[in-house]
Amino acid sequence: MADEWDASAAEKPARGGATEDSKSWKLLEKTLLAGVQEQRRARRWGIFFKLLTFAYLITALILFVPGLGLKKAAATSGAHTALIDVNGMIADKESASADNIISSLRDAFEDAGTKGVILRINSPGGSPVQSGYIYDEIRRLRAEYPQTKLYAVISDLGASGAYYIASAADQIYADKASLVGSIGVTATTFGFVGTMEKFGVDRRVYTSGEHKAFLDPFQPQKQEETEFWQGVLDTTHKQFIASVKQGRGDRLKDAEHPELFSGLVWSGEQALKLGLIDGLGNASYVAREIIGEKEMVDFTLQESPFDRFAKTIGASMAEHAAMWMGFQGPALR
Repeated sequence: MADEWDASAAEKPARGGATEDSKSWKLLEKTLLAGVQEQRRARRWGIFFKLLTFAYLITALILFVPGLGLKKAAATSGAHTALIDVNGMIADKESASADNIISSLRDAFEDAGTKGVILRINSPGGSPVQSGYIYDEIRRLRAEYPQTKLYAVISDLGASGAYYIASAADQIYADKASLVGSIGVTATTFGFVGTMEKFGVDRRVYTSGEHKAFLDPFQPQKQEETEFWQGVLDTTHKQFIASVKQGRGDRLKDAEHPELFSGLVWSGEQALKLGLIDGLGNASYVAREIIGEKEMVDFTLQESPFDRFAKTIGASMAEHAAMWMGFQGPALR
């Protein structure tokens, strides 16, 4: 019995030691986990404060660094030729939007030192609405400031909506190899009906109007809806043609030319023969020889980096939404 008691008694300290070791490990584990969590929190707060500091510095640069956040690039000094660039797509939120171009035009015409205005164009066209806004404003400013002539100068490309704008000018100049014209309207979409049938996908659309989903690329086209949409494009095309004829007047050599308004694009040399432009030359030539004031001042509205970033994000989102829907509205290009 004594031996059994001794063995039993000897086991108790061992079991107690194991329990103590287990508690120690659990405590150590909790301590390590708490340390890791604290490090994570510290990193998160560090990232937050770094981003906050970065945002503060960017804001300070825009607000306080001279010229970084300013939108007007022109600084006039005496007599000059005002220069305004129209680059890229003519569309809302783009650098060649109606708001930007019209603001630049007004500043140029209102400046007392402006002897003439050059609209230097390098654009494939774009929105008929934005182009129409600019066209109307050019004609209004020409009537308000009859002593200040406006000249459109096409560099590489002045097509569709860009030519729409140019046709409102007093005169149009281009290089002999410039691409000019493309007087037409286009609208694009996609058709996924066959693809959906192949993969066994069923499209379900619920509308409260008979033709509300007539541009849905996932449904078969209907003849009457296709004809209706073609009518919309034809109407826009007629408006485009009427504006060009109004702007160019008798300078169009053959307004009834069967292909003049067909959407074809012409070289500068061909455009001169057709009366789409008035002469060959670049912006420097027009300023020096036509306006008579070789000193050029840039009135092109310059956006701040922040504005460009915000518009790029917004335009990208809109573009992806349109692509997802498979549809783009009428465009002069």
